Amino acid sequence: MMTKLLLRALQGETLPVPPIWMMRQAGRYLPEYRATRAQAGDFLSLCYTPELAAEVTLQPIRRFGFDAAILFADILLVPQALGADLWFVTGEGPRLSTITTEADFGKLKPAGDIHEHLAPVYETVRILANDLPDETALIGFAGAPWTVATYMIAGRGTPDQGPAHALMGENRALFEALLERITEATIEYLSMQIEAGAEVVKLFDSWAGSLKGEDF
Repeated sequence: MMTKLLLRALQGETLPVPPIWMMRQAGRYLPEYRATRAQAGDFLSLCYTPELAAEVTLQPIRRFGFDAAILFADILLVPQALGADLWFVTGEGPRLSTITTEADFGKLKPAGDIHEHLAPVYETVRILANDLPDETALIGFAGAPWTVATYMIAGRGTPDQGPAHALMGENRALFEALLERITEATIEYLSMQIEAGAEVVKLFDSWAGSLKGEDF
């Protein structure tokens, strides 16, 4: 019998106890995470150093025995792999070069060209697939296209996703081209995570609630 409760639940089996994992189960509340983060030097270096990214993914499993580990990464690695500049401002969060014109969009790479940049993430997945306990499922993830686009258009997180809504209304063709590029890259990215050993993949669409039903 399959021992991974999350996979059993996803296949429709009724379990006496539901499998447990948390979206941010790795992070700053853990002293061991803070130590590993300091070792990496900065957040992006942590994401792109497979041994360290695997370590912080494993830390909450060791402490709490969750039924699944979720890959430690960030939804904005995909836009960076497409060619957007990405950096983090202490106390404020991510910043990106903006995509608001056809000229900006023209600087982005084809979706199939992201893999060299994201190779460290795939290596992290391979390490985790080997090192996780037999009963622990491995979840990979990416940001959903709308949510990723809101960051790429505004260059940062925004409270109402106003810049993305504005571009959608003012230049629908550009907006849809950007969504299509992100979608293609996300398919490439998640396919490689699965090939590397992810057993479940998830899309995070944090800002889907700001869309009208017909736009969604």
